[in-house]
Amino acid sequence: MTRLKGSDLLALGFMTFALFLGAGNIIFPPSAGLAAGDHVWRAALGFLLTGVGLPLLTVVALARVGGGMDRLTAPLGKRAGVLLAVAVYLAIGPLFATPRTAVVSFEMGVAPFAGENDLALFLYSVAYFAAVLFLALNPGKLVDSIGKFITPVLIAALLVLGGAAILAPSGEIGTAASAYQAAPLVEGFLQGYLTMDTLGALVFGIVIATAIRDRGVKDDALVTRYSMIAGTIAAIGLSLVYLALFYLGATSQGIASEAQNGVQILTAYVQHTFGIAGSLLLAVVITLACLTTAVGLLTACGEFFSRLLPLSYRTVVLVFGAFSLLVANQGLTQLISLSVPVLVGLYPLAIVLIALSLADRLWVEPRRVFIPTMGVALIFGLADGIAAAGFKDVVPTFFTQLPLAHQSLGWLVPVLVVLAIAALADRLLGKPVQAIA
Repeated sequence: MTRLKGSDLLALGFMTFALFLGAGNIIFPPSAGLAAGDHVWRAALGFLLTGVGLPLLTVVALARVGGGMDRLTAPLGKRAGVLLAVAVYLAIGPLFATPRTAVVSFEMGVAPFAGENDLALFLYSVAYFAAVLFLALNPGKLVDSIGKFITPVLIAALLVLGGAAILAPSGEIGTAASAYQAAPLVEGFLQGYLTMDTLGALVFGIVIATAIRDRGVKDDALVTRYSMIAGTIAAIGLSLVYLALFYLGATSQGIASEAQNGVQILTAYVQHTFGIAGSLLLAVVITLACLTTAVGLLTACGEFFSRLLPLSYRTVVLVFGAFSLLVANQGLTQLISLSVPVLVGLYPLAIVLIALSLADRLWVEPRRVFIPTMGVALIFGLADGIAAAGFKDVVPTFFTQLPLAHQSLGWLVPVLVVLAIAALADRLLGKPVQAIA
């Protein structure tokens, strides 16, 4: 029986960390920290719950069922499960997230030096996706290429940035914005959504499991165990990065009080602390973080759609890579405006799916619980997505009057009520009668 060495497990954990650490993970914590001010640590705790806790639980849930999203959605029925999986893979893959990694890394890492124009973006995105495709077309070498080579460089750059934030802050911790004064934990919790790592974890589960099996591990119990270890290593790394960046933001009000986003905060800090070298450091961090995430997303999409469609893994990766290249050149603003409604609509479904899967031992017949509960999550997810798209007038006022609706959590109470009813009915009905052959 093949077992992984300690160094292999560490490399696997580094690979998982790099897959999750995209540009959004570096941009949002400083912004939240700046707004949280003297409530920074309570806000950071809320952020860690959704930015680290939920993705880790997703990796655990996927590891328990074998690493594929199709197994998580099995109680919904094959057709509904495939539709949900396709929506998640397309949203987190070629439609939005993968092209966005190229645009964000260009705007943060290249545009400050090369200027911001369509030709520069096109040339950069061609080179960027060439590198992404090279790595994605060799999925069996992901642990070596990302876990052992790229990630250590990324971690070294993050250590410099995070260490400077802690040891050489640009000022004192500032005052909190009104929203963070009232409910810092809730605000941090909601900001953690923006990383979209829970959706990413649904996609990355199969990448992690495949990487383990490609190292010769065939035993399902060991695959599950190693996936959990990799997820834990990644969670620890992400937590440390987030806490350092929260502190960086909270202590940067003196130099970035007018900043509108995390990009401006980070740029102000690195230029204040390091000068031009800081801009180069930030370019390295952002480019590597985006590159590794794009490789993971493209690899996961290739694995999924090559099983779903009569196409080879290589064909899917090449087609999706070319499509992502075209979408990336539409610009970041348009990408974000189109992606937000879709992602807002999918998030309740993803959270409920993970929670129900982790509690699978409580259900007598999972379909009785999954179908009604996920159905309610779908209804409220669609309502949130329509509202986020700018069509609030179309959404019935009932949805806006629910508890926590103003915190974008209006779906929570209805889902919990339906879950309680479905779970009770499941217990009362007992096990289905097996037909006698």
